[in-house]
Amino acid sequence: MEDANDDSKMADLLSYFQQQLTFQEPALKLCQPEYDVTQTHISELPMEVLMYVFRWVVSSELDLRSLEQLSLVCKGFYICARDPEIWRLACLKVWGRNCVKLLPYITWRQMFLERPRVRFDGVYISKTTYIRQGEQSLDGFYRAWHQVEYYRYMRFFPDGHIIMLTTPEEPQTIVPRLRTKNARIDSVLLGHYRLTQDTDNQTKVFAVVTTRKEEKPTEYQKYRYFRRAPVQETDHSFHVGLQLCSSGRYKFNKLVWIHHSCHITYKSTGETAVTSFDIDKMYTPLFFARVKSYTAVSERPL
Repeated sequence: MEDANDDSKMADLLSYFQQQLTFQEPALKLCQPEYDVTQTHISELPMEVLMYVFRWVVSSELDLRSLEQLSLVCKGFYICARDPEIWRLACLKVWGRNCVKLLPYITWRQMFLERPRVRFDGVYISKTTYIRQGEQSLDGFYRAWHQVEYYRYMRFFPDGHIIMLTTPEEPQTIVPRLRTKNARIDSVLLGHYRLTQDTDNQTKVFAVVTTRKEEKPTEYQKYRYFRRAPVQETDHSFHVGLQLCSSGRYKFNKLVWIHHSCHITYKSTGETAVTSFDIDKMYTPLFFARVKSYTAVSERPL
């Protein structure tokens, strides 16, 4: 609560600086160089330009961690990093119309830090291992056993998109390739997600993902060798439900499975067949891992 009050004071102080700088008082600066410099110091920039730089630091990927690190430079940057407008825009980007009211939080920064949400500066990963029985030997003396390992990856984006992937490849190989929504992986699933909060104040994530749309073959490719029998066209989508949890001192870093189903829609009739999967020990929780390269470059400002 003290941190929230400090944020409110910093917001008032920033507003005071902005008003004073608007009146063009040359003696008042947000920060000053520690040593004599021959080039133009950043303190010479107008307040509007400086705040635009801070919005580039946050970027469209909501890298508020870098904003907090930038606030450690000096007292002036600390004040700018507490600008309520930056944190309000970040909250709107995450929750949209569900965060019109600030209550019960005191500041927008407090809402962004404490309200349950998925994280964007990394990927959620789970590892599943099980033993599969192999074929029996010809003499019946022994039977082989195989250890199967595979990973599930989920990457969330602030604009509501999600990437989901199940593969035996290890994180060292897959994680760098999930930096953007246009990941060039054949088995990747793309879709949208939304956050909900039930009566027990449990935050859940629901997503619908589909396979990447394949290009339709041309007439030449279709009849090049022989004409195959027509196959009934279908659309496959997967509906996923997860509960957002915190473990230890880390916030929002765990996703627990609560639902998984496959929906097959037949285009000719419009009927949809739903197959629900049992959530058993094969659905291990996904844990968050921060990836520095995801926020290394800013493509758009906040």
